[in-house]
Amino acid sequence: MLKNRRFILVFALLLSLGLVLAACGGSSNEEGSGGDNGGSEGGESGEGGGSDFSVAMVTDIGGVDDKSFNQSAWEGLQAFGEENGLTEGEGFDYAQSESDADYTTNLNRLVRQGYNLIFGIGYLLQPAIEEVAGQYPDTNFSIVDAVAEGDNIVSITFKEHQGSFLAGVAAAHKTESDQIGFVGGVDGDLINKFEAGYVAGAKSVNPDIEVDVQYAESFAAADKGKLIASNMYSKGIDVIYHASGATGNGVFAQAKDIKKNNPEENVWVIGVDRDQYEEGQIGENNVTLTSMVKRVDIAVQDVATQAMNGEFPGGEVIEYGLADDAISIARTNEEALTEDILSAIEEWKAKIVNGEVEVPSTRDELKTYVDSL
Repeated sequence: MLKNRRFILVFALLLSLGLVLAACGGSSNEEGSGGDNGGSEGGESGEGGGSDFSVAMVTDIGGVDDKSFNQSAWEGLQAFGEENGLTEGEGFDYAQSESDADYTTNLNRLVRQGYNLIFGIGYLLQPAIEEVAGQYPDTNFSIVDAVAEGDNIVSITFKEHQGSFLAGVAAAHKTESDQIGFVGGVDGDLINKFEAGYVAGAKSVNPDIEVDVQYAESFAAADKGKLIASNMYSKGIDVIYHASGATGNGVFAQAKDIKKNNPEENVWVIGVDRDQYEEGQIGENNVTLTSMVKRVDIAVQDVATQAMNGEFPGGEVIEYGLADDAISIARTNEEALTEDILSAIEEWKAKIVNGEVEVPSTRDELKTYVDSL
């Protein structure tokens, strides 16, 4: 009888131990996706909403809260994470870059943390993306605003010149002085697209309009953006379009200072990348005429979804434009954007989408376009 009791006790203990071990083994995938996944070629979406898939991004030096380009990308990742039940810091995350030297370091760190897909936000990260992607062929990468070589890299580009053209149309209709300005971040091929489109759009409305173009040579110099804007406004320019990331915060600051000191003075800013209406609020007034909205958030979310579903478009270049509604003009400031301006924007948009107008994207193309007006 004693032997039987001992047998039953041992059996019960073994049975309990087996259940505990089984429970522990079953939770290995519930730790989130920022752990040791290794790279994968897309991952799979399960009932947990892609709990075995992880995605991260590396910002440029403008920062994740630049109220522009990086912030839009981060909002796209957040939306992707929420849609798929992922947790910030595990299923999706970002790495902040304080200088160019951080790009490669941040990319390598995210690879080591096991993220399946890693975005580089901004063309400045192209060399680092190509270098790291070449070292880790089993991890997928994406570069925004540049074309990078690599079978495990997808390049995301936009037709910024198209939206900038419409920003120029809006500026030309709004200005009272026939003098408008453009503040760029770093002078290069990408921001030249914004410049060329903006000048072309303005001169399509009024060939005699004066456009002052200046570059801050940084995407993170709000103080320099403010100084440039101050000089522009002081000489009669009343509408400034910025394509300068966090540097543009200084343009908004200067316009709001002017408006605060003299509410009757009409000075305007055209925002970039996301609707920057809130950045222009000053008391009961708002200095944001409109914004050239570039849906980086939609693009990031789209590519992340493809990767999660095992359909990562490695080696491809994806371009988003007006026809995709990935480029648009914000209409939030209903008081400033009058019906005649909106009508003009829609008219020129139709011409661009149907191919009647080919918007220049370089300074050489701009010169040819303007000479033909």
